[in-house]
Amino acid sequence: MDDLLEKYESTIDQIFERCVENAPNFGVRKDCFKASIHKAAQKYLIAGSSEPVTESEIKQFIEQIQADDLFMALACANGNERSWWEFDQQHRAYLERVARHLAKTEVDAQEVIDSVYVELYGTRVVDGERVSKFATYSGRGSMRGWLRTVIWHSLVDLHRAGHDELSLDEMTENIGEGAAHATFLQPAQGGEAEMVDKIARDRYRSATVESIESAFSGLEDHEKLLLLYYHVENLKLREIARLVENEASPLRGWFQRKSQSREKDPQSRIHESTVMRWLEKSYAKVLQLFRLELQDKHGLKDEEIEICMSIATEDLSGPGLYRHLTTA
Repeated sequence: MDDLLEKYESTIDQIFERCVENAPNFGVRKDCFKASIHKAAQKYLIAGSSEPVTESEIKQFIEQIQADDLFMALACANGNERSWWEFDQQHRAYLERVARHLAKTEVDAQEVIDSVYVELYGTRVVDGERVSKFATYSGRGSMRGWLRTVIWHSLVDLHRAGHDELSLDEMTENIGEGAAHATFLQPAQGGEAEMVDKIARDRYRSATVESIESAFSGLEDHEKLLLLYYHVENLKLREIARLVENEASPLRGWFQRKSQSREKDPQSRIHESTVMRWLEKSYAKVLQLFRLELQDKHGLKDEEIEICMSIATEDLSGPGLYRHLTTA
């Protein structure tokens, strides 16, 4: 299979160069683009055929790839801001139309849109890498056809979740994104092993709490406000986005400065993906400050810092983690 694909490397190179020409700011690497096409060919062409694949079939498969859509998906999966901006501009209205058409109520439609954006941006961290739903788009078929399927699956999950159970997406909305707060599960206590673990945790609890307070105090006001809105006031992504659009919002001035620095229209609409990127950066900053405080002030080693991380993300639990977060 690899030998057959190698014969069309120049074709893939030409397709990639066209994509770069159309979207020069997406930052997609050629090896990443090629790997995606190779993976799709292996999964949908080779695995799905009982007969040896011919060169003409491979050629046809490559030529039918929706290259520009794949290029955008790869860029969004990598967190490229320009690609997310383009995605919002090109597909946001379509997502809303499809959600409203398929959902029973406007509330369900908005819930699904939020859920889909959470999936697309990615909330799970595997081996230190954020996993985006965009990584599953292969370029076979249009981006919009794929998005329609994603919306439908999200609606099914929404209606499957009962009153006494919490869906993954709802859990994500309550907890947030990023490695700094991937799980907030209270471990069961009992037994000698658990008792020893509790004693070890208690030794590091004061350093953990103190370092969290210090990390939060090191945030800028707009970062504190974002975390307060999301975790303390429990606002949805879309609700925060609408707040930013309000001229009276304390976040508005900060956003306008960011927009002008990128030559964007400061009056343009704020989307959920933009809020998620801001939150993700805030989480990363808290995590960095938290680790530095534990290392520099408390002199803890890497394995001890991991114990403190566990305390912060398990014992202190969701909203409690943000109880020391205040703005001037």
